[in-house]
Amino acid sequence: WMDATATSFKAAALTALLATPIGTLAAYGLAASGLRAARAIYVLLITPMIVPVILIAIAVFYVFVKIKLNNSLFGLVLAHAMLAVPVVMIVVASALKSFDMNQEMVARSLGAPRWRAFLTVTLPQIGFAVFSAAVLAFLTSFDEVILALFVSGGENSTLTRNMFLALRDQIDPTISAISTIMIVVTTILLALTQAFGRDKRAA
Repeated sequence: WMDATATSFKAAALTALLATPIGTLAAYGLAASGLRAARAIYVLLITPMIVPVILIAIAVFYVFVKIKLNNSLFGLVLAHAMLAVPVVMIVVASALKSFDMNQEMVARSLGAPRWRAFLTVTLPQIGFAVFSAAVLAFLTSFDEVILALFVSGGENSTLTRNMFLALRDQIDPTISAISTIMIVVTTILLALTQAFGRDKRAA
C-alpha cells in the first residue's frame, strides 16, 4: 500500500507538471491565433474528455504493449496526461476569454518578444487559472482507476488500482482508511486553490 501510494503521488505530480504547460500553451495558442478552425481544433483536443475512458484505456494498452511502456511510471504519466490536458485547456481557455489581449500587444509593440510578453503580462494575470488547472490535473491522475488498471502494475501499481483489486476480492478496513486519506488530500488541494484565489482577488 505504501509503494502504491508513493506511485500515485509521483504519477499525479508528474502528470500535473506535464499536462499544465501543454494545456496552457494549447489554450493560449488557440486563443491568440485567430484561426477560423480554432474551435474545431479545440474540440479535437478535448476529445479524451468526450470518448469513454474504457475505449481510451484499451487503445492505450495496445499501443503501450507494442512500445513496451506498460507497467512503467513514464507510460502511466503519459496516459494520465492525455486525460489531464483537456481539463487544463478548458480552465485556462476560460480565463483567457476574460483577458484583454491588447495588454500583451502593448508589451509586444514596445519590443518584447511574444514569449516574454506572455510570461510577464499574460501569465501573471491568468496565474490563478493555471494553478487551479494544475491542481485539477493532479487530482485527475490521483483519482483515475480505469487507465491504471490497463497500463500500471507490478512496482508501479497505483493506489486506486490496488483499491479496486482489493474490493473485488474482499472488504478490507484498509480500503476505508485509504479512501479517507484520498478525500482529505482532495479537500486540502481544493482548499488551497480557494485560498490562493482569495489572495489573488485581494491583491
